[in-house]
Amino acid sequence: MTPLLQISNLTITPKKQPTRLLVNGVSFNIEAGKTTCVVGESGSGKSLTALAVMGLLSKQLQLNSGSILFSNAQAGVQDLSKLDIASLQKIRGAKIAMIFQEPMTSLNPVLTVGYQIGESLTAHLGLKGAALKAKIASLLEMVGIPAGRADSYPDELSGGQRQRVMIAMSIACEPQILIADEPTTALDVTVQAQILQLLHALKTRMNMGMLFITHDFGVVADIADNVVVMFRGEIVESGAKEAVLNNPQHPYTQALLACVPDAEGKKPLKPIDYSWLGHAA
Repeated sequence: MTPLLQISNLTITPKKQPTRLLVNGVSFNIEAGKTTCVVGESGSGKSLTALAVMGLLSKQLQLNSGSILFSNAQAGVQDLSKLDIASLQKIRGAKIAMIFQEPMTSLNPVLTVGYQIGESLTAHLGLKGAALKAKIASLLEMVGIPAGRADSYPDELSGGQRQRVMIAMSIACEPQILIADEPTTALDVTVQAQILQLLHALKTRMNMGMLFITHDFGVVADIADNVVVMFRGEIVESGAKEAVLNNPQHPYTQALLACVPDAEGKKPLKPIDYSWLGHAA
């Protein structure tokens, strides 16, 4: 089966420093109905890779090499890195959607959440009037928020509710691929578990491919099918979840797993050992 997304030899650099590799030779696939977790420390290139897929890199950055092949159900295979803005806008939200890290800064504070959910429905599906209101209500209920909260503003919702609104926005047009960039980082453990269960259920229901970015190997163990470990802009290890978690081959993966506390809290926290680099990190 052809993957929904094939990222091949992706390299990202600053435009003014083309020899400075922020993402270097990254390659992995996203498959329908499967979750690929990209894990690593802050600054490892996880979010940059996701933004490159969406065509949302900063104007100060550039793709120096590589391809991002998307198997579009309607248009066939497209290289997203070669598309113009107008073509990308037809795909964003409709075929590939993204949940950003912090919902409070991603949601517009002066617009109701219902209006913000409805924007993509109108833009991509042409919904208006009663049909639009009904779809917004359905999406809110799907993510566990009463339909009546459509008229609420973001600051009137809890952190967990705002994250659910972001999920409702991202699945509104039933995309083929969902990118979730650390969507549970700022949430307490109970709400985090609810969000993860919701994402898993939606992925299964819609047969979406999901790219999930996280620092947390506990989350990886819960939801991943495949794991990609990034360090300093490069992939140092990748494979099926069971293989990576149970038999990590790279010293960095081993160091990350050694940091994970046990459920009873008896295991001492161990800082990451960078001695394998051969110099101070």
